[in-house]
Amino acid sequence: MVWRTAKTLLLASALAALAWVTPAQAGMIPVQVSVTPDNGNFRWTYAVVVTTDVKVNPGDSFTVYDFSGLVNGSISAPSGWSSSVANLSPRPGTNPNDDASVPNVTFTYNGSSPISGQQGLGNFMMDSTTQATGSTDFTSTTHRQVDGRVETNITTTDGPIGSTNTVTGTPEPSTLALLGLGLPLLGAFRALRRRKVG
Repeated sequence: MVWRTAKTLLLASALAALAWVTPAQAGMIPVQVSVTPDNGNFRWTYAVVVTTDVKVNPGDSFTVYDFSGLVNGSISAPSGWSSSVANLSPRPGTNPNDDASVPNVTFTYNGSSPISGQQGLGNFMMDSTTQATGSTDFTSTTHRQVDGRVETNITTTDGPIGSTNTVTGTPEPSTLALLGLGLPLLGAFRALRRRKVG
């Protein structure tokens, strides 16, 4: 009963969020992203909705870009959806940031009939080795209800980012020169201080 109530609240909040969607974001959009521990990794769950004037035809899809630390075999999707992974995922009509060294995850609708109008599409899940959150691109391809024209959209969403390795640079010569001047002065100051105390 509690789970059913939680799912109802999640869907209601997702649909309410659609009221804030701008025309540039019409299509399939992520309205909520959650991250939970999962067997030593982190499960990323994307609640995705479709906007009012759009339909999702078989073959339509969306992509979460640069999903760092993707765990093989961890992707799951609602019934009627399949997933694929690629390091580059161009989508005509959009210009996403797409790092060729980080995988993108694409979910494709393969149901038997179109999904029409404003509604939640369900939860799309995958594991990452990291819970560190950053901004990543999200693109989709759908069809307009009024005339069936193909539309693409791009927006941003949360996604895992890789661990940042801090690279220590070599000090510039001017920094070394200042250090070279400062150390003798510090030594002289301490020697003078000892003489005053003694």
